[in-house]
Amino acid sequence: MNFLDMFLSGIASFMNTTGIAKMFTPDPSIADQWFCVGGINWGALIMIGVACVLVYLAIGKGFEPLLLLPMAFGMLLANFPGGGVMHTEWFVVEHIDFGKILHNGGLLDLLYLGVKLGIYPSLIFMGIGAMTDFGSLIANPKSLLLGAAAQFGVFAAFFGAIALGFTPKEAASIGIIGGADGPTAILVTKTLAAHLLPAIAIAAYSYMALIPMIQPPIMKLCTTKKERTIRMEQLRPVSKLEKIIFPVVVTIVVSLIVPDAIPLVGCLMLGNIFKESGVTDRLSKTAQNELINIVTIFLGVTVGATASASSFLNVETLMIIGLGLIAFCFSTFGGLMFGKLMCFITKGKINPLIGSAGVSAVPMAARVSQTVGQKEDPTNYLLMHAMGPNVAGVIGSAVAAGVFLAMFK
Repeated sequence: MNFLDMFLSGIASFMNTTGIAKMFTPDPSIADQWFCVGGINWGALIMIGVACVLVYLAIGKGFEPLLLLPMAFGMLLANFPGGGVMHTEWFVVEHIDFGKILHNGGLLDLLYLGVKLGIYPSLIFMGIGAMTDFGSLIANPKSLLLGAAAQFGVFAAFFGAIALGFTPKEAASIGIIGGADGPTAILVTKTLAAHLLPAIAIAAYSYMALIPMIQPPIMKLCTTKKERTIRMEQLRPVSKLEKIIFPVVVTIVVSLIVPDAIPLVGCLMLGNIFKESGVTDRLSKTAQNELINIVTIFLGVTVGATASASSFLNVETLMIIGLGLIAFCFSTFGGLMFGKLMCFITKGKINPLIGSAGVSAVPMAARVSQTVGQKEDPTNYLLMHAMGPNVAGVIGSAVAAGVFLAMFK
């Protein structure tokens, strides 16, 4: 073989390894999938398009970019044919071959072990605890009821999933999406229905990031203009002693009633007591900055990377996405309806908008309550009032997770 033939052969070999070539000659293992038509992997093109839309929403619209951007980019990386950065199929089996992952896995496979083993959720909760001020909840304990009411979507989706033929364990994992808490959804799903983890994680984190799009229409539909303009009384000052006692008491009470919630609630309250004690500033700053930022990157990119065309574009996953949206909407509705009830009982002293913050996406949901309220009255400030139900929702979703784990584990 002369030099020209060798050169041309090398060029041909290189061209066959490109993503472009693999896009038009898809892997035989997915050749029978509905999205492989005419020898073209349309599924990869669809998912790349979805990833680009999410990147736009994160950067162009500012929809929770710290969460949505790494997730969207992970989705983008996972859907280039031949890239092999993530092998989702290795993680949806009953018995995971850790040796195979450690020896043959790529970077994202190794990082995804933190999701699969439930490490990231608890660390995320520690960071959230270190960044959270429970003063609003302590000053207005009634807001705990709003956080509980906003778990309505969890159980609505649970029974909806049962009706659609999912097993109780699968239904519990799907229902927890309604808590609007990605770490909680991951912890429940990896324990009860590990094969659904990619779809449920994507749904939970997508809806958390898209709160500014999903909640406002429901809030306006369920409340009147008069209700949205209600001004609430300023909250009382909360002492340092109260803030120190609170995480200890919550940890003891929740641990005695729902032991399965200890990993989440315990780490949440540990991070909070780092913040409130005043003697562990270095630990508090690490938890609310370096730790949570690193874990958020790892979690976002790897969760996004599970959304490959072969694992995402199927009927079961689309059903889960739909049920997750229903759960999220019902949770928002439940919080708003209980807010309206409290408004009626207190003769107009509670703005029902803060009920929508009962979903546990902190502080995203509270900011949405503030934004919707200020559109009606720019001088009305609901953020601190909404933070009460918002942090109550974090505790509520963790307790709901503990109940499901206790029932079906």
